[in-house]
Amino acid sequence: MVSISHWIKAATGTRRMAVKTGLLVGLMAQCLAGTAAAGTSGSATQPPGVYPPWSSGANNPVQSRGLEFTVPEVDNLPDLHGNPVNPELSIFVGGNYFFVMAPLVHAFEQAHPALKGKIYYETLPPGLLVEQLRNGGTITIGNMTWTVHADVYAGGLRRVESTIKEGLATGTAVPYATNTLTIMVPKGNPAHITSLNDLGKPGVRLVMPNPAFEGVGRQIKESLAKAGGEALVRAVYETKVKNGETILTHIHHRQSPMYLMQGKAQAGVTWQSEAAFQEMIGNPISHVAIPDDQNATGTYGAAVVKGAPHPEAAKQWVEFLTSPEAQDIFRRYGFKSYSGSKAK
Repeated sequence: MVSISHWIKAATGTRRMAVKTGLLVGLMAQCLAGTAAAGTSGSATQPPGVYPPWSSGANNPVQSRGLEFTVPEVDNLPDLHGNPVNPELSIFVGGNYFFVMAPLVHAFEQAHPALKGKIYYETLPPGLLVEQLRNGGTITIGNMTWTVHADVYAGGLRRVESTIKEGLATGTAVPYATNTLTIMVPKGNPAHITSLNDLGKPGVRLVMPNPAFEGVGRQIKESLAKAGGEALVRAVYETKVKNGETILTHIHHRQSPMYLMQGKAQAGVTWQSEAAFQEMIGNPISHVAIPDDQNATGTYGAAVVKGAPHPEAAKQWVEFLTSPEAQDIFRRYGFKSYSGSKAK
């Protein structure tokens, strides 16, 4: 309410009315969204952290901020960070660790103070970022289209290597961290999910990453096959999709916990670090561990983008990802250091 009050006090004349009207529309939309979600979940109120952004603009220096206008579920760009106008380092990073980027950027800026406040990054699914690279860095969200020429592309190691083969990135892909899967559930696990096989049961509503452009979908299918064979894979990703019991996401690291908190789904497979992050920030999310013999490991890698506007800064960022300081930040969120395994 402090920011709303600030906006209203700062407005004058017709601008005052416009801001008030916009705020009222935004607040009504939030209330309607909360009411709809509550009706689905049976809860009278929604937890405060249901709607992203959860990073609260951590990469936007106070001195560079302009008009504050963030209305959850209405005007909200949680995967675009910093100022896209003439940045001195632009990073396209698969969104699986969006929550790690703010502390990584802060640590990198401490080592490279000339870049402070001049780093822009996107945390969209890696497949979508590749499409953006193919389109010369141009992206459209809502009514806005803009172009940012990336310096670094980071994502699943296999995906990064394929961008190099395609000619979108150069050099050698540098691996730097690994992650494993878990089953994300609402706090209290109301559907009593105990294993991957439970996901195939009729009536269990799921939210699952879309394999079409989210690399984790491949690892999830591998894990499902280990647990219940191809029959379980088909049940989760075909039968349940057709009958509406599986929602396929577009941005799983945002949508999965949000849909669970809204009561739209009862379980979904994600990277374990994402469940750990939701628990760390106090959202009503929990997880069910997947046994090692059914799990899958993902390896993250990075490379300099071909024609990078800032190749030196790009090289410094890629090198930084393997530094002890960066590795310590990754470990805080449940990632492991890359040890030379072939998992991708």
